[in-house]
Amino acid sequence: MSLSENERMAIAAHLHVLLRRKLGRVTDTEWMATNWEYAQEILRRCRAEGDAELQGWADKLEQAMQASRPKPVHAPKPWAHGPLPGDGAGPADAGGRGAVGLAQRYVGRLR
Repeated sequence: MSLSENERMAIAAHLHVLLRRKLGRVTDTEWMATNWEYAQEILRRCRAEGDAELQGWADKLEQAMQASRPKPVHAPKPWAHGPLPGDGAGPADAGGRGAVGLAQRYVGRLR
């Protein structure tokens, strides 16, 4: 379920008031409602306090921000597709260094 920007702003504004009243913290509500990293820091701070009201609103913010959560990027490992050209070695070369050794040797050749 994706919440509208207005709903995210309302949750952020409520959290802003709670954090100001309970902890003396001033926050940026617009940034909290649009930036995943800033919202994560606000969530961490709310949950560290142990206050039930703060934690309840932190849960609401976390759910509201799920749509803006960055997607993980899965990069293939350099040795995932077999030996490097010119190596003449498979996953474990004659020296027994394995794929990690191949990757290190490859980087060393890029001088």
